[in-house]
Amino acid sequence: MEKRYETAIGGHSISIETGKLAGLAGGAVTVRSGDTVILATATASKEPREGTDFLPLIVDYEERLYAAGKIPGGFFKREGRPSEQAILLCRLTDRALRPLFPQGMRNDVQVIITALSSDQETYLDILSVIGASAALVISDIPFGGPVGAVRIGLVEGQYVFNPTASQMEGSPLDLRLAGTREAIHMVEAGANQVTEEVILGALKAGHQVMQDVIALQGQLAREMGKPKGDYLLFQTPQEAEEAVRMRIAGRVLETIRGTREKEERRQALDDLREELLSQLDFPPEAIEEAFDEVVKEKIRESILREGARPDGRTNTQIRPISCEVGLLPRTHGSGLFSRGETQVLTIATLGTVSDEQRLNGLTKEESKRYMHHYNFPPYSTGETWFLRSPKRREIGHGALAEQALFPVIPDEEEFPYTIRLVSEVLSSNGSTSMASVCSSSLALMDTGVPIKAPVAGIAMGLVQEDGRYAILTDIQGLEDAVGDMDFKVAGTRKGITALQMDIKGQGVDHRILEEALAQAREARLFILDKMAETISQPRKELSPHAPRITLIKIDPKKIGLIIGPGGKTIRKIVEETGAKIDVEDDGTVFIASTDRASSEKAVAMIEGLTEEPEVGKIYTGRVVRVTDFGAFVEILPGKDGLVHISQLADYRVPSVEDVVHVGDEIMVMVIDIDAEDKIRLSRRAVLEGWTPEKARAMDRRPTRRPSSRNRGGQRRPR
Repeated sequence: MEKRYETAIGGHSISIETGKLAGLAGGAVTVRSGDTVILATATASKEPREGTDFLPLIVDYEERLYAAGKIPGGFFKREGRPSEQAILLCRLTDRALRPLFPQGMRNDVQVIITALSSDQETYLDILSVIGASAALVISDIPFGGPVGAVRIGLVEGQYVFNPTASQMEGSPLDLRLAGTREAIHMVEAGANQVTEEVILGALKAGHQVMQDVIALQGQLAREMGKPKGDYLLFQTPQEAEEAVRMRIAGRVLETIRGTREKEERRQALDDLREELLSQLDFPPEAIEEAFDEVVKEKIRESILREGARPDGRTNTQIRPISCEVGLLPRTHGSGLFSRGETQVLTIATLGTVSDEQRLNGLTKEESKRYMHHYNFPPYSTGETWFLRSPKRREIGHGALAEQALFPVIPDEEEFPYTIRLVSEVLSSNGSTSMASVCSSSLALMDTGVPIKAPVAGIAMGLVQEDGRYAILTDIQGLEDAVGDMDFKVAGTRKGITALQMDIKGQGVDHRILEEALAQAREARLFILDKMAETISQPRKELSPHAPRITLIKIDPKKIGLIIGPGGKTIRKIVEETGAKIDVEDDGTVFIASTDRASSEKAVAMIEGLTEEPEVGKIYTGRVVRVTDFGAFVEILPGKDGLVHISQLADYRVPSVEDVVHVGDEIMVMVIDIDAEDKIRLSRRAVLEGWTPEKARAMDRRPTRRPSSRNRGGQRRPR
């Protein structure tokens, strides 16, 4: 039976329809807003996956270009690997759903979102979260939803809910959040140095606004939902947990606190685990599950009751920080940032406009000139695995760091370069994404990119239980694993530029978020001070290995003169100068070269090709044609004018060829350009020092015959 439900967020209608498409999926809905439509399905395997100790949730997004009336590029003309934006949408949806599945569920759960129609004004990510939640609540899959989601912009100082892409163009805030009726449990935000108060206001308002779509899904579940299936939930046998607790409860903290190094701590815990496996007669997976639970319990108790973290720090204490720039001799810029055992090296590279990334997706954006790539090799954690293409986590961390720095990147008019940052994680023990933000700021300043302000990032954690809570600054890997929140905040001294929050439980209240933001601000300012001790502002000069880009503007109608037939002219300029040249459709020409002389020569050649003749200006031109009434002289590439015979010399000229021949170079003045762009030239004006007006007045008037002195002969006798 088909059924349609409708509500509105921020004045924009959102409808959810079920019972029409994908009837064999566990749950299926279409969600529509404007002319954007997505299909969301949710299906679970009948049996749990063996040998896994986590929920195998898979969220896939099928980005179909037909949704926007586009045909994919390339030879095969079909969609290939997911785009970066598609991967980010999957991660956003996954993070909104994952905390709400029952603990111990080991069945494969697959959510597939397919873009069926896109008006390129309505964002797909918020509809995807809502659609995935709706598909789950009507399916037979156990799920603690429904989940609501909303995007918040800031237009003329007012919050705008689920804004269009056009509305967001001038917004200093782009915040997405998801939550249940009770609390928020996922936040993703990019901002242009906004204050903590603005962020908090958006979170509170957004949670209130999403209640209507949560209620709509509740109605959908009651009227159209399937009975929830009897899925097996893995639980540690109580006997195994009691046996493990009896043997190690008093030894866990002693083992953890016996060392401050990650690898030694991990080895000590592994030794303790192996001891249990050899002594207890329970299934290995039950012992390991119980061991992890007891370790988690003891660390959390220590933090909440004693205020003692695993490495001995206080809740607000940051691990030792060190910074370095200019490490690599041939790169354009580099920055190394270390915080405890977390270490990230970022390399900056500058390119021309042709190095921009071309985008082919369902958004309006066609290219971007600033890119941040994040690499997480296995040696950074002391492990091994196959090196393949970047994983979703690497794509997500790179995007977060890119967003954090985007607001401080100079405008193209000020700094006409394409910028690529690559963050290499060399050692990982918590918050490598925020370390990559710090190392990237260092690298940009080392390169000489005139960023508006340095940016730093910090990861905050949370342990809460029975009404007690502790907010942790600069969490390391172990604290992230046992804690309830991963809250990353990046920004300048002025305000926040990026924010990402994931909650493992059912959410947190606004009071805790407010405290976490205030604590994060203090940490951010501390880190910025540490970075400033190494480099506080961009270098005045670019690296000698970086290209120097000169930007000039020409009439778009003259682009063809620079390109030439089949690109012949521009290739000639590149070959003769060694410069790299990019021409935009609006007439902007980018000339790049590490050699200033090459760049200046290319500029001169291009200006010569596109220069317009000016009345009164003197040119050195080449005679290209001779007639009885004058000579045609090319003064600029493709531009010639007529020097009438009366304007060739300061005496009466019997014949044009008495003065000039084809191929001669002569100096001439432009004395007139008529309505048909015909150019009149004068050599006599140059010789006599005339103005264009006088030259025009004397045009075609007879000149005196040259005197005998001028002819070099004797006067004839009378």
